[in-house]
Amino acid sequence: MHGRKMPATLRFMLASRRSELLGLEDLTRTCELVTRISQLVHALQKERGYSNIYLGGNAAHQRQQLDALSLEAEALERAVRQDLDRIDLEAVSAADKTRLFTRIAYALHSLDELPALRRRIREHAISMQDATATLVRLIGGLLAVVFEAADTASDPHITRCLVALFNFMQGKELAGQERALGVVGFASGYFRADMLERLEHLLEGQERCFDTFSRFASPAAQALWQALCASDTNINACRLRDIARRTNPGAAVEAQLGELWFELHTGRIDAMKHVETRLEQDLLQQCRQSIERIRKDLQSHRKLLDGIADMHAAAEQAKLFSVQASDLDTPPPDGMTAMVARSTLELLLTQSVRLQGLNEELREARQALDERKQVERAKQQLMRQQGCSEGEAYGRLRQAAMNQGLRLEEVAQRLLALDGSANTAARGQRCRH
Repeated sequence: MHGRKMPATLRFMLASRRSELLGLEDLTRTCELVTRISQLVHALQKERGYSNIYLGGNAAHQRQQLDALSLEAEALERAVRQDLDRIDLEAVSAADKTRLFTRIAYALHSLDELPALRRRIREHAISMQDATATLVRLIGGLLAVVFEAADTASDPHITRCLVALFNFMQGKELAGQERALGVVGFASGYFRADMLERLEHLLEGQERCFDTFSRFASPAAQALWQALCASDTNINACRLRDIARRTNPGAAVEAQLGELWFELHTGRIDAMKHVETRLEQDLLQQCRQSIERIRKDLQSHRKLLDGIADMHAAAEQAKLFSVQASDLDTPPPDGMTAMVARSTLELLLTQSVRLQGLNEELREARQALDERKQVERAKQQLMRQQGCSEGEAYGRLRQAAMNQGLRLEEVAQRLLALDGSANTAARGQRCRH
């Protein structure tokens, strides 16, 4: 800064851009953690799927394969924990991460219980349904970390990448749950009515997640997804799904179809991992590009502010040697001449317009996240008020949407608004009494 003091207005403008860069660098570290979690989730999904195969039999080669999958997941879990250990929890920037850190704590608690679950699986001391449910909760906790990372991101380009990745991971997780459900159904010879209903819920959930993913994903990721949808593996998985729908106690099928189901859906999920990897690469690339862009902007910004500060210093120097100058002509400390003030105002307006543009770009991605939060809140409300399970709550929302010809998110929004109005009326009634 040429050894002279910069006016306060300019110092705060420069500090604003430096703060933006620090926030972006912090977000990049969070995104690196997200990609690690994505890899861990995939490993746990594979382990969960094969755990069902192992619990349905007890062959030596099945135990060996399960052990190999567990070791793979354990290695990725250690990598995630190492990333978490590097987070400075005392940093000032951690103040806006309340929800994110809460989700991480919940996920770590579930991971701590994983060794005991693995022992029970190997001892055949737990059913397929209970093992699957426990791993579903664990993976759901990890996905919640990804969701919160997306929800706290302030860069619109990175937020879009996170929204695409989260929704694809969620859709892939529902595909994993479908795989587990099919193994149980075919092992029984047929699918009960509640299992078929659950199957339809999982399919609809996948469709919603993949639709949102497609809105925000890069063209490269979308092309991979379209190729997967047109693949023989996916087509054959859909055909076997139709067979599952036609089963009943009087039309049972061979249990061996469960192995074919597992094989086809595993191939489908493995293909999804290629898309997921592309999304991870897109996310990290966008982080690098955003940081590079803001560093160049900061450098240019600093040069501009230096120029304005030089104008300010020159004006002050001219006044110092002016014989006509008086105390009334002297600006207050950190004050500016008219020309300097105009230049500063133009820069402030440019920055304000840029920030407004970023907010506009964020709005669409934020809306997708907000809609998901509303659906989750509506499900929790129904579970609390009507004492039903999460699946039943989702089914009621889904049925209401079909009956009213509305989107699921719109039904959730109306339900929450209605409950809010009822609570407000109840509070008003209590106040009157």
